[in-house]
Amino acid sequence: MRTSVLAQDLRALMGKLKRRLRDQAHVGDLTPSQVSVLLRLEKDGPATASSLARAEGMRPQSMAPVLGALEAAGRVSGAPDPADGRQTLFSLTDAFRKSIKEGRAARQDWLTRTLQARLSPQEQDEVARAVELLKRLVDG
Repeated sequence: MRTSVLAQDLRALMGKLKRRLRDQAHVGDLTPSQVSVLLRLEKDGPATASSLARAEGMRPQSMAPVLGALEAAGRVSGAPDPADGRQTLFSLTDAFRKSIKEGRAARQDWLTRTLQARLSPQEQDEVARAVELLKRLVDG
């Protein structure tokens, strides 16, 4: 198999797996910008709108509607920045953190059940070996 065909097949398969896993979490309709902001807040912690805009490569004016929609949906909340009361620090709400945890558990459960139902133990071992090779692609 030519390497370019392998790369195309792998990319398509990973995209399909990502969509299947996303379907298991029932996160609703989020824009790519909203997902990116939520992931950044989860990873890096509370942040101001301007720091989020810089990190996301957006204009600060473009970040306001993203944060407004996330706040209206109960996914983020804002509080005065203790270092500068003129600024607002945005963070994930406790309810949304719980939702993230439940979504990850649902995805993990679906993938575990699917691996067990569709693959023999020997095939699961083959997938484990393939995962190790894929890690080498990603980790360098």
